[in-house]
Amino acid sequence: MRSFFLENFGCRATQADGAAVERDLAARGLLRASCAAEADLVVLNTCTVTAAADQDARAAIRRAHRQNPGAKILVTGCYAQRAPKEVASLPGVTWVVGNSHKHQVAAIAASSAAQNFVPLENVHLSAPAFTLVGDIFAHTELVAAPVFASDEVGAKTRPNLKVQDGCDNRCSFCIIPSVRGQSRSMHLPRVIAEASALVSAGYREIVLSGINLGRWGRDLQPQQRFVELLRALLEHTGIEKVRISSVEPMDWTDELIALVAGSPRIAKHAHVPLQSGSDRVLRAMHRKYRPWHYVEKIRKIREAMPDAAIGADAMTGFPGETEELFEESRSFIEHLPFTYLHVFTYSSRPGTASAAMPDQVPVHVARERNRVLRDLAAKKNLEFRRSFVGRTLEVITLQQSDGEFTEALSDNYLKVRVGGRQDANQLITVNVTEIGDEDLEGDAIVKG
Repeated sequence: MRSFFLENFGCRATQADGAAVERDLAARGLLRASCAAEADLVVLNTCTVTAAADQDARAAIRRAHRQNPGAKILVTGCYAQRAPKEVASLPGVTWVVGNSHKHQVAAIAASSAAQNFVPLENVHLSAPAFTLVGDIFAHTELVAAPVFASDEVGAKTRPNLKVQDGCDNRCSFCIIPSVRGQSRSMHLPRVIAEASALVSAGYREIVLSGINLGRWGRDLQPQQRFVELLRALLEHTGIEKVRISSVEPMDWTDELIALVAGSPRIAKHAHVPLQSGSDRVLRAMHRKYRPWHYVEKIRKIREAMPDAAIGADAMTGFPGETEELFEESRSFIEHLPFTYLHVFTYSSRPGTASAAMPDQVPVHVARERNRVLRDLAAKKNLEFRRSFVGRTLEVITLQQSDGEFTEALSDNYLKVRVGGRQDANQLITVNVTEIGDEDLEGDAIVKG
């Protein structure tokens, strides 16, 4: 086996897992192929957060086998952990490796000793796949490597660094704890080493990510807190900008808000998952905060950082969400100073508590509610962008440009187009002149 191709599906954490697998495969002498059709080994690192994610993974498996029947296909990730027999039944699959053993993917793939693995029982295949899927809650490994925003030569920028995995919450709609296991943290010395290596390589901004990032350090001995991780990065590395990907509302402590607001080296950007503005729906979701708690956190963030980006995840169509409860949630969102939303339509996941709940909302109703919230989010984002016309923004250029504009991202999470050609990975200050057209995704057009 000489070459491999790896495709990731899903969240930043999955991307970081895949980057670690790629690093291990390359270290074992395998060469990266440009596509599945040219690889001896195809690794598909899957997601299972929604039914659509499962469908995407199955389609990718079938496509890889159709394009390259001679390749060995290894399927790993969350879908492999949740439904290994289902994955193994697909034509062309050689190995199924769950998140419980993802740290062994490179060793498994680099070895031809398939006889060391036990075939799935009661699956009738002409060429049985072999599986290695164990108890995810006994899993203590944290697989992670930096993930970059672009793979183009000379254009890599804003690497994501996963420092936490797993989740100890039990939201009734979420399958993730059962496929990623308990919360576990990257030890602080390794975080500092990874970040320092990125600084030495010339990167200006890193994005800290995790499944439940705000819980970083709670599993360590002695116990540590996420705010301590941020302080250590500021003190012991030369990173110019740290961006926090997502932190649950109960973990936005006064101390964390003050640190983010007070340091010019931390991006003024708070992503605070909401899911619903209805107290009744939040309780059914088993979320750990009430709407009034959430309002208090957002108010404190906005008071401390008047120009910050504030975003949230919101879900429509959760079982039992009536028109009245949806309107309660919509109104709640409307009255908060969000600058963007990630809106999701509820997807029933086998094995979750919500899958067995009564009063499932018809898909077409949930999708219409999704559209309503997306329209509301677009309006809020437009108002936020308009407020910066005539002002200056600090931005990082995302890729080298050969055209009239260079794409960039502001400290407070605004998509920006900078006039003229700029090198990638540059922190610059620009003047906002106007707001972009809708067909340009509403980017603010600036000239620096």
